[in-house]
Amino acid sequence: MPELPEVETTRRGIEPFVAGKTVVRVVVREPRLRWRVPTALKKELPGQTIRSITRRGKYLLLHTAAGTVILHLGMSGSLRIVDDTQPAEKYDHVDLVFADGVCLRLRDPRRFGAVLWTRDDPAEHPLLGALGPEPLSPDFGGDYLYRKARGRKRAIRDLLLDSRILAGIGNIYANEALFAAGIRPARSAGRISRDGYQRLARALRATLKRALRAGGTTLRDFRQSDGDPGYFQLSLKVYGRKDQPCPSCGTPIRARRLGGRTAFFCPRCQL
Repeated sequence: MPELPEVETTRRGIEPFVAGKTVVRVVVREPRLRWRVPTALKKELPGQTIRSITRRGKYLLLHTAAGTVILHLGMSGSLRIVDDTQPAEKYDHVDLVFADGVCLRLRDPRRFGAVLWTRDDPAEHPLLGALGPEPLSPDFGGDYLYRKARGRKRAIRDLLLDSRILAGIGNIYANEALFAAGIRPARSAGRISRDGYQRLARALRATLKRALRAGGTTLRDFRQSDGDPGYFQLSLKVYGRKDQPCPSCGTPIRARRLGGRTAFFCPRCQL
């Protein structure tokens, strides 16, 4: 699933082609995504100008005077900038067509993504209102994680994946940040010291910033908006590297199922 760096990379990639442009047509070939594409989108978005494009967690927000388009890429979705005359392919479900002939096209083979429309403040939308702070925002830090973790027996990896605690973090970057901080993914969140959370917060910020510079992580179907892959996967230390040597000490990387997802760690470097 695209995580914060992939979604932010997509936002930056499409912004020059979309911001300030007027939508003339909405094409919905398949409305049955994770949530059904609302009929109001086709009625109310045409004629509106995209004032700005922002990101909240793993959601992209296209703001207009009349309302906001909320986009989620799901497990395998991607956005492309194409010419309106380019024929749609099998999994191209939704197009936003602009006055200059540019088309923002959502491709989603598994249909776990979403294209929604709200006339209200998007920050109060049910999908966004309960999200925790952004990990690159001033509201996030080690003290915040320490407070949220007090008394919790939950594994720290799973705590990081909880969007109510922290927005935009998925399994890839949670594993990588925990390795950088020297903390095992299965460790009880409530048993990590304040200093440990300070290290983890710094590691999360550094890992996400490196991924953003590299253009995200290419896994399965994700591609940047210009069709090029991200290259952060070349820098992954533990994720997906079971039985390969730890880049720090050479010990084979281990894998363990936690909460239905695989966690990767070095048994020597992470305690």
